[in-house]
Amino acid sequence: MKFIVIDGLDGSGKDTQINLLAKYYRNKGKNVVVRSHPCDDNKYGRKSRQALQKTGKINHIKATIYFGMDAIRSVRKYSHDDSIDVLIFSRYILAVMYLPSVVNTITYKLVCFLLPTSDTMFFLDVDPEESLRRISSRDEEIEMFENIESLTKNRENSKKFTYNWNVIDGNQSIEEINRQIINKCIECD
Repeated sequence: MKFIVIDGLDGSGKDTQINLLAKYYRNKGKNVVVRSHPCDDNKYGRKSRQALQKTGKINHIKATIYFGMDAIRSVRKYSHDDSIDVLIFSRYILAVMYLPSVVNTITYKLVCFLLPTSDTMFFLDVDPEESLRRISSRDEEIEMFENIESLTKNRENSKKFTYNWNVIDGNQSIEEINRQIINKCIECD
């Protein structure tokens, strides 16, 4: 099974890219499963999303913990299914960047040890201002981390963890980002 992760700040184009990538592999006759966290098909994902739409430290912690449980559930349910050719995760282990500084580094190392990783993990690095512009253009409720201060802080935090990721400039065109992702996936086949 090919395991692909696309992560980045809100508004970086993760969902756009996973949909394009899923289409690419389906056109090649592959059985593709996409998991975009937090997922709405289980209680952990729904509780994470509910907490994200509130404010405060308790909801911050709840959102992160439930998000982690949602991602772990997806790994357990799908990563050993032999009928799946390509498993694509949007938002995965980089959610640890939302935790306090000391805790997030330890948690990241632990999570990388316990959960699957691959050579096809992509971080879409978008400027916080561009991220906020894209978020504002959507017709969705704003989440707790979708403000310039949080986006700037989380982009900085992400640099501690993306040393073993394929970092792609998320400010580029959708087509150019997709070309780079597909080329790396082909290279890793």
